Amino acid sequence: MDKTIQDNRSSRSFLQPLALALVCVFLISLLLMMKLVDLKTLDRTLVDSIENRGLELVRSVQQVTDLYYERFFEARQVALDIEIGSPLTEDSISLPEVLIRTLIESAQEMDYQLGTAPSGMETLTTMASKNGLWLVALWDERGILTSSSRSVPKALLNLVRPVVRGREEIKIHILTPSGSQQELGFIALRRKFGRGAIVLALENDAFQFWRLKVSLQRAIDDMGQLPETGYFLVIDQARRIIGRAGDTPEMETDLISMDNIIQAGEGRRSSKIEFDDKQLLDMFVPLRLKSGLRGFARLGLSRESADQVLMKNRRDIFISMAFMVVIAVLSMWFLYKNQNRHLAKMGEMERRVQQAERLSALGRLAAGVAHEIRNPLNAISMASQRLQSDNLHQLTGVIRDEIRRLNKIIEEFLSLSTSRKLKFNQQNLTDLLHQIVLLMGEEADSKGVAIHMDRYNTPFHVSMDSDKLKQALLNIIKNGIESISGNGSIHISLNPVDKEWISIRITDTGTGLNSTEIKHIFDPDYTTKEKGLGLGLPLAHEIIRGHGGVIEVKSRPDEGTTFQITLPLHRP
Repeated sequence: MDKTIQDNRSSRSFLQPLALALVCVFLISLLLMMKLVDLKTLDRTLVDSIENRGLELVRSVQQVTDLYYERFFEARQVALDIEIGSPLTEDSISLPEVLIRTLIESAQEMDYQLGTAPSGMETLTTMASKNGLWLVALWDERGILTSSSRSVPKALLNLVRPVVRGREEIKIHILTPSGSQQELGFIALRRKFGRGAIVLALENDAFQFWRLKVSLQRAIDDMGQLPETGYFLVIDQARRIIGRAGDTPEMETDLISMDNIIQAGEGRRSSKIEFDDKQLLDMFVPLRLKSGLRGFARLGLSRESADQVLMKNRRDIFISMAFMVVIAVLSMWFLYKNQNRHLAKMGEMERRVQQAERLSALGRLAAGVAHEIRNPLNAISMASQRLQSDNLHQLTGVIRDEIRRLNKIIEEFLSLSTSRKLKFNQQNLTDLLHQIVLLMGEEADSKGVAIHMDRYNTPFHVSMDSDKLKQALLNIIKNGIESISGNGSIHISLNPVDKEWISIRITDTGTGLNSTEIKHIFDPDYTTKEKGLGLGLPLAHEIIRGHGGVIEVKSRPDEGTTFQITLPLHRP
């Protein structure tokens, strides 16, 4: 029993700090989740701030592009027909001059790509579509048309003949602001990377595309290289690049995102990427001019300042969490130490209370024993006085019976006082019960009582003092036999409670007990028998407690009694 109390006290000393630890873990986890939610909210706020800055940048480009697009011909009138040797100066270059220079560079780039190898119509058609041109055509050195993206009108052929024949190096004609759909602008120049001439032609729609491209590129160039902008790229709805600043990541997967924006009608789309060893926020924003949706701007904005803020907040969160964990661990340690001191004091108090209870029980028991001893002593004394006048043989039998009764009282008293000294060994409880049934079988049969026990093939190992536990169970079964008047039965069964406990049920069909008798059934000085000492059941109760078990009694008058003993199974 002392071992059980000590184990329970140790369990309490462990479970309470464990419960506090679980509460601390829950609170810290809850606080961490709240902090992470705050961190996520802060991240979203910082991203929104970067996105707003990107939207402002796109709006600025849109406004400047609209202004340049509308005033394309107002800044400075340029000659619409440039002959051989007409120079393009660098001073105060107007937008039409920029357009001419860009077209010349495009023609030279195509000349380089085509090289000296013959090119078919399909190649020139692809080039024309990619560069927003109405026509791309090639002539050889003899002035013969070798390939073209479409048929060349006669009017255009007459205008470019001086260059085709080799009499001029370059001839340029761009559309006027009031150009009609049928009118064509063109650039014709002699090839440097091949023989003959190359001609690029623009009808009104193609001219408007190039007008937009030049206006947009000028607006982007005016923006300058901002330190927080990694790149700026504009793509029209045909996926042609119409303006850019800086190098951009691969476009294949990003074009899918652009399609999603078009289909879903989203205002923007952004994602965090790493490009060129920089942490950027990649944005797709629709580019809307006064003439409507003209394409999409893709820009990469630096996340360096936002990441620094987030990193600082993460560091602060983890430092605060670590500090809280340290405080929680220290608190649990101090609680554990303090609790152990209190438990030690409580254990000492329990030992003193138990000692007082034992002394009190022994005092009551000694009074009962003295009372019981007095009766046979009186009988012996009276029998001795009558030795002279009565039958000597009969009186000798009375004296012998009373002495035997005295010896039994002394033995039961000694058994109760030594019931705490147990010697534990692992044994099979089923075998022990079979032995008890065999021992009590003959005595029970002689009194018309049948003992039944359920059959069990599975062994149930218990750490026990087999002699003491057998004594306790015999006392309970004897008590059941003595409570049966006439024929009756006692039923014994084993019932596993769980993986750690097993229950023994002993049920008799005796006279039963009322509530008062059940309350005092384990008191050492209480008995319902005329010649009993009341020590059998208290002794059994003490032995069961010594094994770390529990004994319970359920009974009703005239309905029999059930003793349920719960013992801990052996833990290997």
